[in-house]
Amino acid sequence: MTQHLPILIVLCPLAAALVVPLVARVSARAARALTMLATLSSLVCAVAALRVALREGDWHYHLGGWAPPWGIEYVVDPLGGGMAVIVALLATLVSLYAGPHVRGLSSLRGAAFDSLFLLLTTGLLGIALTGDLFNLYVFLEVSSLAAYALLASGGERAVVATFRYALIGTIAASFYLLGLGYLYALTGTLNMADLAIQLEAVPPGSAMTVGIVLLVVGLAIKMAVFPLHGWMPDAYTYAPPPVTMFIAAVMSKVSAYALIRVLFFVLPAGDAVETARAVLSWVAVGGVLAGSILALAQTDVRRMLVYSSVGQMGYIVLGLSIGNAAALTGALLHVVGHAAAKGCLFGAIGSLPRQTVQAEIGGLAGAARRAPLAMAAFTIAALSLVGLPPTAGFFSKWYLLRGALDADAWLFAVVLLVSSLLGAVYFFRVLEQVYFVPDPSAPDTDVPSPASPPSWRMVVPVLTLGAAVLLIGLFNGVLVSSVIQHALPEL
Repeated sequence: MTQHLPILIVLCPLAAALVVPLVARVSARAARALTMLATLSSLVCAVAALRVALREGDWHYHLGGWAPPWGIEYVVDPLGGGMAVIVALLATLVSLYAGPHVRGLSSLRGAAFDSLFLLLTTGLLGIALTGDLFNLYVFLEVSSLAAYALLASGGERAVVATFRYALIGTIAASFYLLGLGYLYALTGTLNMADLAIQLEAVPPGSAMTVGIVLLVVGLAIKMAVFPLHGWMPDAYTYAPPPVTMFIAAVMSKVSAYALIRVLFFVLPAGDAVETARAVLSWVAVGGVLAGSILALAQTDVRRMLVYSSVGQMGYIVLGLSIGNAAALTGALLHVVGHAAAKGCLFGAIGSLPRQTVQAEIGGLAGAARRAPLAMAAFTIAALSLVGLPPTAGFFSKWYLLRGALDADAWLFAVVLLVSSLLGAVYFFRVLEQVYFVPDPSAPDTDVPSPASPPSWRMVVPVLTLGAAVLLIGLFNGVLVSSVIQHALPEL
């Protein structure tokens, strides 16, 4: 079966998504076990396939034996394979984290949750591995539809927020599909590798320009790039904790991966692409500053983290806009580090015993006494987003800063430094409550709060992600030299 590893990465969660509702009618515990087994199997396959790609070169897998460009192919290369490993790892951890949440649901609703979660994982993995732009659109819609359903499961306010997200997501998908239609009309192909060759022979014109603009705008909306982020704060704030933990960690990163893939591996170098990257650079600057300032204004921790994500996505867009080796290395390293850090932050908040729909910053007073391990992981992840060594965020920002200086983009370098200072302000404000303000519910400040501690099923994934943030920073050189450098385009 090793020769079918690329398709097994996607097939494991897809098959389980179809079977879980049937298994749940017999045993809810068996359905939960199947969900975790499917995500773990996908992770094992993704790691094995990535190792083969790093050792032997890009792995092209032709579905149904149909050779491209007529058939659909999956491609495991360092970029797509690395993204698949990130998605599968987060899915495995969140499937464990979601255990207490699913136990509180009825058997039918629990099975629906697991099935939708597996479909979301399937779509994100498919985006990372497909070598066909239309197939990417299909997986984009599979992941979006599953995400809508999961986000809406948080209650009445979640339904309203998700409806707005669905409207904006539909517009984004329409832009992407229309842009793809323009490129198909020019070349007659949808395969990424073949499209890259065919577009080199197409003279620049309005059709190509419109197609590029539509593709970039569609993916930028999916990434929640400023000022196209309006759907995200409410959608993430009111969703169940396991849903927010997974979607906030990987969904925008997969869209960022798709944008990098399209800009650097599919579209030809030319005025249209350079103009798109120039516009994105200023959009990124606005996003970095606006996200940090808006995060400062929040009193709800989850909304603060959402606006922080707007700024952090600005870092990634800024890296791909600058486009040199150092900046792209920083952007890809930030994709990895931010996925782990943001999953850890949302997971830690969701694991607190008194967690409600909205978690006010003042409600975190004394949280380190109630949940010391979860708050320790939260602290590491927060320091990473601030950019303090030796966490992952410090080194990704270091590469981004080097890239900006190499390109003589001094303004971008200043923006990176200013945003880190703003991040320190809003995160240290939270950490002050966590560690230095006594818990008002405790009868004595020297006695821990009587609230029950978080479930180990929630603490273990959070601690794992906190440790990952630290390890990515400590061993960033190994990660960059062994994977990220091989994922960079030829510049």
